Amino acid sequence: MSGTGGFSNLERECIRRHHRHEPADNQCSSVLIKHIKAPVPLVWSLVRRFDQPQKYKPFISRCVVQGNLEIGSLREVDVKSGLPATTSTERLELLDDDKHILSIRIVGGDHRLRNYSSIISLHSEIIEGRPGTLVVESFVVDTPEGNTKDETCFVVETLIKCNLKSLADVSEGLAIQDWTEPIV
Repeated sequence: MSGTGGFSNLERECIRRHHRHEPADNQCSSVLIKHIKAPVPLVWSLVRRFDQPQKYKPFISRCVVQGNLEIGSLREVDVKSGLPATTSTERLELLDDDKHILSIRIVGGDHRLRNYSSIISLHSEIIEGRPGTLVVESFVVDTPEGNTKDETCFVVETLIKCNLKSLADVSEGLAIQDWTEPIV
């Protein structure tokens, strides 16, 4: 896992509490942070939708969940063109509405992310005097043959950063609507 040297005390505590990965020698792992100017319940309403990741993940064009939405559920995700993949099969590992934690594991698909597992957790904070959300996302994944750990982490981190930016944009847009609507 990347070092926690540049993180705040709150960020370090959230990582310690919820983002423990023990990568094998052939794996890489990292943690990414995003501060979103929207309250946790609003951000969580997007993140928790295992059945609709395309609501904020820009690289997903379609998602179909098999069966009821519960731990162990599988989703088939279609990836937009331009990425070195077209499909991904993902299993819901954890969905905790009280602690705002979601974990998934990739179990199939036509891509190079083998043994990929991620955890995303949301935590309340105040940003510019308003309710905000600290988002922590971590992952562990095999390093594909022919790639280094650094190269693999860079690619995955880039995808997650795009997803987190989009999550912030969508959430903050919804929060602005909520803040500007007249109180009836």
